[in-house]
Order: sequence, then structure tokens, then C-alpha cells
Amino acid sequence: MAFLSHITKHFNKTLARSFLLIFLSTLNYGFDNQGFNTAQAMQAFAKDFGQYNSTTKAYALEPYWLSLFDSLNYIGFAVGVVVGSLTSARWGRRMCIFTMSCWALVAGAITISSASRDQILAGRILFYIYIGMELSVMPIFMSELMPAEIRGLTVGSYQFSLVSGGLIVNGICRGTSTMTTSAAWRIPISLFLVVPVIIICLVWFIPESPRWLLTKERTEEARASLQKLRQGTLTDAQIETEFENLQISLHSMPEQGKFAELFNHANRKRTSVVIGMNIFQQVTGQAFVSTYSAVFISGLGTVNPFNMTVINLSCYLVTMGIGLYLNDHVGRRPLLLISAIIQCASIMTVGGLGLIANPSSEVKIAIVAMVTVFGCGFILAWAPLTYVVTTEIAPLRLRDVTQRTGAIVNVFFQFLVNFTIPYLLYAPYANLSSKVGFIFGSMSFCAIIFTYFCVPECKGKSLEEIDVLFHQGVPLRKFGLVQVEQLSLEDLKSGEEKTTSVVKTQHQEMA
Repeated sequence: MAFLSHITKHFNKTLARSFLLIFLSTLNYGFDNQGFNTAQAMQAFAKDFGQYNSTTKAYALEPYWLSLFDSLNYIGFAVGVVVGSLTSARWGRRMCIFTMSCWALVAGAITISSASRDQILAGRILFYIYIGMELSVMPIFMSELMPAEIRGLTVGSYQFSLVSGGLIVNGICRGTSTMTTSAAWRIPISLFLVVPVIIICLVWFIPESPRWLLTKERTEEARASLQKLRQGTLTDAQIETEFENLQISLHSMPEQGKFAELFNHANRKRTSVVIGMNIFQQVTGQAFVSTYSAVFISGLGTVNPFNMTVINLSCYLVTMGIGLYLNDHVGRRPLLLISAIIQCASIMTVGGLGLIANPSSEVKIAIVAMVTVFGCGFILAWAPLTYVVTTEIAPLRLRDVTQRTGAIVNVFFQFLVNFTIPYLLYAPYANLSSKVGFIFGSMSFCAIIFTYFCVPECKGKSLEEIDVLFHQGVPLRKFGLVQVEQLSLEDLKSGEEKTTSVVKTQHQEMA
């Protein structure tokens, strides 16, 4: 395990415990996301909530209800993002996690006991309030706890945990898919209750975010929290220096935490990047692969959709593990570019294969294979690194409002894409089937252009150093070339002039 020593050396017991608790909580997002997506392909689920088709002599979920089921939950998602962000900003990260876990138990019980279409729709909407709260707090909490050297790996693990949860629940769905009773879908969905119980019991045993505590002027608590997170991996002097830099960044920033400040001259560039990242994470076709792949593959009639879902998720975990390991070494931009190129090429191929009239079994298998390649391309970087980039470029005083804004944009486009996909795929509507790949391929091409021109490289830089680069107007494509010297208390006493000269001088040297 020597090749991991450069990662593990940054963890003490407290930081490792905090990381594992956040990772565990995020599993529930994967349980919900993939649990329902796979349950939709079960005959037992279709019998309970679908309509009988006298022609096919089988129960089926109509496209319009499928559209509602996979899109209305984003109403709860949006509510959760707002509530979670406000709760996190006002009462702290841990209180938000505790509150959302308590809510998950209530919403989960409503969902599991569903006996009608209306109840399961309502249950899923209510449960997604919990998912929205999780999105609003978990990535930002992780980014605030972790040192710069492993921030990309650890914040990106949000998506890794989501996919891990999906793999677990899909393995269970594979085992229950042959059941003919409602137990086929109730058993995997019962997993929704397990993780929140554990989190409720353990969340108060991890430290609060030092950065959040500083914004509330709880200085000594913030110092004690940082000490717990770094003790044993840094010297006392290094810990004190990091704490001083947190204070300097907080006091030297002009922002006061108001929404309007996201769009002022100093911050509109970062806000645009956050919004762009969240848009392109959704519009390139990930919902086609993650939400509708089991139903789509089932409709092709070539391979077992439950087996294929498990195979896909296993491939995604391996691919994401490679991406997370590399992103703190090669950087965010190269991986995002490679990820977008793979997505564009594979989903365009799906569209091209869809042009073949009366496709053979081999063509259908090729379509399924390209869907897997697309998923691997997405999961390599765009899935996990969206959370990395958007949380590390947010101003300290605007972290919660930035995350809230980005998450709401993300939820809106998730809703839009999930709502429209059934109408794009099936008759009697657009009936594009595999040709939908041309739409998503075009969006993936736009993502390539956006990444090249607009995504800054923040590998290895502290959140405070990133703030300096933005405030000094360093071009986004130059971030990776600029090194910011270590700040000191003297910088704060003498204003921003020294910092400005440091950045500009070293930028000129690199040029």
C-alpha cells in the first residue's frame, strides 16, 4: 500500500472518521437513485403501479407516469437544497446532517409502505428533500475539512459513494427481481432507513467545520476543531499557520454573504463557472444512462437489464477510482476534457447506430456497450469533479449561497432532462430511441469547449490561495501556472498590496 502513502499521511483518526461518516451518508443517495431506477424495470413494480396492456398481456408503466415519477422528485430536491443550505449556514454542518437524517426516516417509511401511485410519488418527493439537503451540505463540508493535497480525491468521493450505494442496491434488486410480489421492490428500498439511523447516532462525534465556526466568530472552537483534524499529520506550528491563513482569508474578503454578491464584479466569474459546471453535468445525457438505462436496455430485449446494471456500476466504480486517484496529480482540467470527449464520441455513436433500420442483435448489443462507455466517460471526471470544482472556487463567506445556487441549477436541469427523456425515447411522442444520442452528443461537445476556456485548474491549492487568484483577476486558464506564496499575518496588517504583488510577480515569471 506504499503507493497510497501520499494520501493516507494526511489522515489522522478524527479526519478519517469524519470522511467515513460523510461517505456513508452519501450511500443513501445511491440507494434511492438506483433503487428506484432499477425497480422501474421489475414486473412486480409495474404490476403495483402500472397499467395492464391487453395487447402485450403485461403490466407496463406509461411514459407520462414514468416521466412524472422520475421528475417530480426534483421538487423535493429543490426544497431540500434550499432548506439544507439555510440550515447549514445558520446552525452548522453537523446540525444539517442530523436534521436531514431524521427527516429521511419519516420519508423513507412513507415510501416503503406505498400502496398507490399517489403515495409512492409523494413518498419519493418527500425523500428527495433529504437528498437535496445532503447535496447542499456534504460536498462543502468535505471540502472545508480536507487539506488541499487530497481535496480532489475526498470531495470527489461524494460521487464514488453514490455509485457504491447504487451497486449495493442493484445487487439486491438483481436478487429480488424474480419475485412476483411487492417484496421485490420493497426490500431494496428498505435500505433507505439503515444509513440515517447510523448517522443520527454518530454525527456528533466528528468536529464542526473550522471555516464555518470562524464565520460565526467562534474563534477558539474553530482552532480546537482544526487541531483535532490535523493533529499528528502536521506540527503545531503548521496547524497554527493554517489557522491564521483561514482568519486572514476571512477578514480580507469584501463579501458579507449576500446573494447579490455572487454577481458583482469580483465574483461573477466564479459564479458563472459554478453554474456552467452544474448545467453540463446534467445536459450531456447522464440521466439517460443512470435513470433510464435499465428500462431502455429492457426495451432493446438483448441482455438482462439487471445484470447489465450491476456490470455497469462495477465498471463505473473502477473508472471513478482511477479518476479520483489521478485528479490530485494530473489536475481537474485534463480529466474533465478527456471525460467530455469520451461522452461525446460514445453517445454520438449510440445516435448513429440508432439510424439503422431493423437493427440486428449485434447492433443492439453495440448500443448497450456504448451506453456503458458513455457512463464510464461521465463517471471518470464530470460526475465527481463537478463537486470538487464548484466547492473549491466558492468565496469563503459565500460558500453556502454559492453551493445553494449551483445545486438549484443542477436540480432544475435534472428535472428538465428526466422529464423530457421518456417523451424523446418512446412512441407516441418523439420516439427517437437511440437517436437521442445526437442531442446529448451536441451538449457534450459544448462541454468540451466550456472546460477548455472556463474551468480553472486548482489542483494542490488551498481554498484561501484560490480566493487570492480570483480577487487578483488571474485568467482562468492560467490558474494552474500561478503559485501563491504562503500568506502571513503581516499581509493582513499591510492590506492586500503584498498579496497582489506576489501573485502578479509570479504570474509574470511563469509567463
